[in-house]
Amino acid sequence: MKKTTIKNSAQDSRRDFIKKSALVGGAFMIVPRHVLGGPGFIAPSDKLLIAGIGVGGKGQSDLQSFYESGKAEIAFLCDVDDRRAATSRKNFPKAKYYKDYREMIEKESNNFDAVSISTPDHNHAVQTMAAMEHGKHVYVQKPLTHDIYEARKLTEAAEKFKVVTQMGNQGASGDGVRKMKEWYDAGLIGEVEEVYVWTNRPVWPQGIPWPKSSSPVPSELDWKLWLGTAPYKEYVDGLVPFNWRGWWDYGTGALGDMGCHLIEPPFSVLGLKYPKEVECSVGSVYVDEFRRGYFPESCPPSSHVIMKFDGMEENSKDITLHWMDGGIKPMRPEELGADETFGDGGNGALIIGSKGKMMCSTYGANPRLLPTSKTDEVNVPQKYERVPGGADGHYAQWVEGAIAGYGNKKLSSPFEIAGPLTETLLIANLAIRGYDIQKSRMNEEGEKQIYYPGRDIKMLWDAENMRVTNFDEANQFVKREYPEGFTL
Repeated sequence: MKKTTIKNSAQDSRRDFIKKSALVGGAFMIVPRHVLGGPGFIAPSDKLLIAGIGVGGKGQSDLQSFYESGKAEIAFLCDVDDRRAATSRKNFPKAKYYKDYREMIEKESNNFDAVSISTPDHNHAVQTMAAMEHGKHVYVQKPLTHDIYEARKLTEAAEKFKVVTQMGNQGASGDGVRKMKEWYDAGLIGEVEEVYVWTNRPVWPQGIPWPKSSSPVPSELDWKLWLGTAPYKEYVDGLVPFNWRGWWDYGTGALGDMGCHLIEPPFSVLGLKYPKEVECSVGSVYVDEFRRGYFPESCPPSSHVIMKFDGMEENSKDITLHWMDGGIKPMRPEELGADETFGDGGNGALIIGSKGKMMCSTYGANPRLLPTSKTDEVNVPQKYERVPGGADGHYAQWVEGAIAGYGNKKLSSPFEIAGPLTETLLIANLAIRGYDIQKSRMNEEGEKQIYYPGRDIKMLWDAENMRVTNFDEANQFVKREYPEGFTL
């Protein structure tokens, strides 16, 4: 009987592509893996072709780390600021350069496999979604998004498009968080009710008014593209490349910058999901020699946020997590020696259980049981596989995961984990921003007075519907409206 052959149009198109590539004198030394063999296929070169969006500073070091894995090539570079892109363009001279990520993805999506995104927080979501819609694996710097709604949508999209994802909180790949999880699972500290996390950030200006005068836009910077999803404002000196973190239009404050590194260890160890309630207090600044005040456009200089999470089967008691920034620290535990460093000094996390306590430094590094002498006395068997290279292996882990294909390799901070973690940080920011919502009322003398209804309440959070149920004014910060030209 004659054998029937069913033609595979995708395979035929790949064969045609390879033949044509060979005919042009070797113009394609390495072709994208998805062109050669579809999802999960490993190219003969075993190289992942990466396009970088935001390639200065941390973006540059991310690309270098991917390249040094030995399993990636940097194929395209995109940045709105030629000054910031200079080092990456020098290091990867063969990579084609763009200023607008939308143009790069539209024109070149058939020529790369994955995207690394290291731009200001307010543009993460649209850039990441555009890449995923084109079937690209994505590595996104922390925090995953600027808004809660964005985080939820990216988490859903990663599963929908079957792409390999990783957030840039490298401590999630470190040995420290795994060691702490093993201690917790072994019952060394008992059931947990209280967690404290603190940072010395911000180290950039916060709690200040927006500058009154604008400045000329540097010729190397496309200011409109930099603004992206943010409302239009005139350019001011000092905002780029770093101080945008202190402004709500672009950044997410100290929580967004350091929360993913510091809250991740207790979040992972305890298996937290979403908080059910949140409240806070924030620091104010001097408006003049007679008055202290707040500037709602800018994140506050310091804050103390208290979040409560439901207990779980393995930890029946509710868990209260304290976040402190601006140099505020919790009380030193009595088990810590007078001359011993609390956390790493400026930052740290303390987990308090019914039987004991443990703490760590930034990224979950240097985990210690308290008193610290107990750390070397216990011998708990290793239960969780370590990531080769620890925190530094976070980059190679994503590269190898993308090469293996969706669902074929475990990652430390895929969006299914990074999304809820980011939402938790942004829920805390809801309380911080809601703290400054102003209303007016009349006093007994008939005079108008300003008051702040968000300061004296505990906000109750409905995670499923992404909304505060008892203070609707705060819900305006759950989802932003984008200017024309940007969509999610």
